[in-house]
Formats: sequence, structure tokens, C-alpha cells
Amino acid sequence: MNQAAAIYTRISSDRQKESDTIASQTAALVEYAKAHGYAVPPEWIFQDEGYSGASLVRPGLEALRDLAAQGQITTVLIYSPDRLSRKYAYQVLLGEELSRCGVEVVFLKSPAGSSPEDQLVVQFQGMIAEYERAQIAERSRRGKRYRAQQGVVNVLSGAPYGYQYMRKTDTSAAYYEVIESEAGVVRMVFRMYTQQGLSINAIARSLNKRGISTRTGKTRWERSVVWAMLRNPAYEGKACYGKTEQSPRQRITRPLRQKNGISHRTNCHRERPRADWIEVSVPALVSKETFALAQEQLTKNKHHSLRRTIEPTLLQGMLVCQQCGYALYRCSTRTSKRKLYYYRCLGADAYRRLKGALCRNRPVRSDYLDKFVWDQIVGLLEDGTLMQAEIDRRKETARNTDPRRQRNEALRNEQARLGKNVERLVTAYQEGLLNLEQLRQRLPELNKKSQAVESELRSLEMAAMDQTKYLQLAESLEGFRTKLRVRAKTLDVGERQQILRLLVKEILVDANSLTIRHSIPIPQISPGSSNAQPPNSVPSGTSQKPHYLLRSGSSFTLAQ
Repeated sequence: MNQAAAIYTRISSDRQKESDTIASQTAALVEYAKAHGYAVPPEWIFQDEGYSGASLVRPGLEALRDLAAQGQITTVLIYSPDRLSRKYAYQVLLGEELSRCGVEVVFLKSPAGSSPEDQLVVQFQGMIAEYERAQIAERSRRGKRYRAQQGVVNVLSGAPYGYQYMRKTDTSAAYYEVIESEAGVVRMVFRMYTQQGLSINAIARSLNKRGISTRTGKTRWERSVVWAMLRNPAYEGKACYGKTEQSPRQRITRPLRQKNGISHRTNCHRERPRADWIEVSVPALVSKETFALAQEQLTKNKHHSLRRTIEPTLLQGMLVCQQCGYALYRCSTRTSKRKLYYYRCLGADAYRRLKGALCRNRPVRSDYLDKFVWDQIVGLLEDGTLMQAEIDRRKETARNTDPRRQRNEALRNEQARLGKNVERLVTAYQEGLLNLEQLRQRLPELNKKSQAVESELRSLEMAAMDQTKYLQLAESLEGFRTKLRVRAKTLDVGERQQILRLLVKEILVDANSLTIRHSIPIPQISPGSSNAQPPNSVPSGTSQKPHYLLRSGSSFTLAQ
């Protein structure tokens, strides 16, 4: 009978240019397994492509170690020891761990020159200390990761603003307790950001003006604190473990350049991919819809950031080069009479890259392009049937597919059940079935659950009020269109920006075409259609040319 075996392969980014790729390693190991009677299912071939051998945090290696801990394999086939790890201490650590699980490690190619035993003798003194440190750190990391997967709160290293960390006792596990005074501040911050449209700086100034204390007792709120609060998933009930990791410094900042590139810190903390975070359930302070809206607004603000722009531009953050995918920025040149502004592609700047420019997309006059896009959007808004149809569709969706109703009903039932449990405990105590000590042990847990339910119910009620206001505002579309028609030519750049960003996702600029991607679906024009015309388009039977001069020697045609 064939032995159950698994295959592990790895290459780092600096080895992808070499001949021994993931595919060649896997093929050699599969052939070795067939020749020596090992049974390797396809799902037991683990690969880590682009991961350094100096780190133990690798998805394929984690899955292999979990499989070995479950006792499902007897052998692991690896191409060479340096594919398992480039640190000898990590090789010994992983070898001992797999050996305790009854798993034999087989290397297809042993390191040239000496065996692992010889290397252990040569590097004995320095290796033991390195091995012990690595073993302690890795056991601690693996233990925390396992407890986080089980939903244990004490791996989160304290509670954020709005919660109090309650330590583990003999009768209860550790948990987050809601501090209502701070939770109200958290809800107010999310409300000011998502509903009132205040910036992060404005929110910090408002909190400072009101004299609200931070967690440390200070009355000074920094912008970074508010920004971190808006991004913390714990406030929607999903505190996350493993959000950041240490990595080598990848870029040299201006302060380091002034120090000739010398830094005392070789590592920096960076955020890990969202899929690698481990969620731990905690009481929610805001609804999932409110938190998602805040994340969407943060993404938009990052995309449309001014980035030291002295004069705002209408299409800032919306223009994308269709040839290379880079954004367009505003630049200027001065003639003998005036100063002209252009939108220029970042990929067309040869000085930014060693191999020269990525594309040959030429600059576009900003005043011509701004006027053209604004006229198109005004023409789109003048089509009342199109806008009203989109509003009606969203209103119907909001009325019929609202998940808050079912959640509200479930929370009401849970609130009633918790209230009955409290009454039963009090009745049992009055009848002598429970003593005072037993009552004190059981009541705090029920009160904590009841507070979490009440907090979520309040969030749902606020969200329902926001939706009602949205439906009421949707009814005033005709009045908005009338005001826009009157003031279309007198609005300043900031007001036009707000309207454009509601209706336009991005604008693709090519050598001879311009594509405007709208947020609202518009009727598509078929090639054989003669009656459907886009807003402000030029009929084909007229003598006027159907193009707009945006740069000399080129013409743009509108594609929507």
C-alpha cells in the first residue's frame, strides 16, 4: 500500500528568473513520488511562490503544518532544504515539529558539501541561541493564531476606544465590554463622516472643541486617531487579529535621504491583505451598512485627494490613460500672452523610469476637456426620464430588499429571550434555588449580551432614519434639475466636482478617443440605430464634424 505523502515547493521573487521554477520542482517531486511508491493527492501539493525562505509565515507552509498536525500524512517531499527555509534554525524547528507529528521529511537534493549534522557541528554555538529564540517566537505566534481562529479575545492585546477589556476569570472568558459614554462618541464620529460629510480634520476639530477626552484622558484629538477609528473593523463587530506584519524597509523617505540612507530600523510595519485577517466577534457599535459606507468614503477621499493642488481642477482623480493605465495630472506652460494648463499622463514622463516613457499619449488642454465633459454631464442630467428611472429603481430596491427588517426582528426576539432569562434567574433566587454568589456569576454575562443587542438596535434605527431621508430627497429630483439648468454656467469648480463625482466613475483618455464611464446606466447605442443619440452628440447628416479639438493634430470622439 502506498504511503500518504505531501509535496511542498517554494521560490522567492529573486529566483523567478532562474530555471528551477515552481513547475520544475513540482514535476521532479511528483516523478520521485511515483518511483518510490508515495501517494500524493493533488490537494496535498502545497506551493509558495514569491515568499522569502527567511520567514515562516507562508500560506502553503501553514497549510502543510496544519495537515501534519491532523495526522493525515506520513511523509513530506521537498526539493532541497533551502526550499523549506533559508535559516538553519527554522529548518531544525520545522523538522522537529514534523517529527513529533510522525512525519518524515525527504529532500530530493541534499545541500552540496556537507550534511545537516555537519552544519550543526560547525555552527553549534551560535545556532542554539538562534534556534531557541525562533522556537519561542514561532510557538507564541502559532498559539495566538490558533486562539484567534477559536474566537478568543485575549489575543487582541487590549481594547480600542469604546470598549473595556475584561480579563479572563475562573468562571468566564475574556471579552470586550462596551463603555456607553465612549461608544456614543464612536457613533457620533461615524455619523459626522458618513451622513454630515465632514472631513477627518473637521471631525477632530469638532471633538477638540467639545472637550471630549480620549482614551488616555487628553482632550486633543489628532487626525490619525480619527482616521484609525473609521478604519477599525471592531466597531462593526469584527475585531481582527494579524492585520499587520513586519517587513524589510522597501523605500527610502526624504528624511532618510538627508541622512545618506542610514536608518536604525531595518524593518517597518505594513498592512497584510484583508483575506489574511482573522476575525474575532465583539459587540458592534455601528451597523455594517454604516461601516461599509465609511470605508467607501475613505477610498473615495484617497482617490480624490488634493495632494497639494493649489488650484482645484474639475477632473482631478478621474482621468486615466487607456494605453498604460496611469493617471493624468495637471501641468502648465506659459506662452507670451498667458498660462496654459494641460492634463499629462504619468506614464509619458520619461524621466520617471530608467527605460523611458511607457506610452506616447500626448497632453490634453484642460480647459477644453473640462468644458467638454461638463457639457456632457449637464446634457445627461437634462434627460429626466433616465435619471427618474434610476431613482425609481433604487427606491424599489431599498423598499423590497432591506435586510434590516429581518435583523431587527431577530434582535427583538433575542432581547425578549434575554429578559426572560433574567426574570427566571431572579425568580430562582427568590425561591431559594440559587444563592447570591451563583446569581452574581450569571447576571453579568446576560447583561453584557443585552447591552450588545440594544446597541445594535439603536444603530439599525438610525440607519432606517437615514434611508427615509434618502427616499424623501429622491422625490425632489425635478427641483434639483431646474436649479442646475439655471446655475450650470455659474457653479464654481468645487461644486462641479461634487456633481461629477456622483455621476462619473472614471474617464479613459486615449490617443483619439475619450470614454466616460458613468455611475448611472445609460442606453447603449447599437451600430445600426439611427434614432438613439447620446447627449450633445452631433448628427451624422450635418456638415459639422463629429469631433472636438482637444489637442492640436488630434480629435477625440465621445464613447459612453
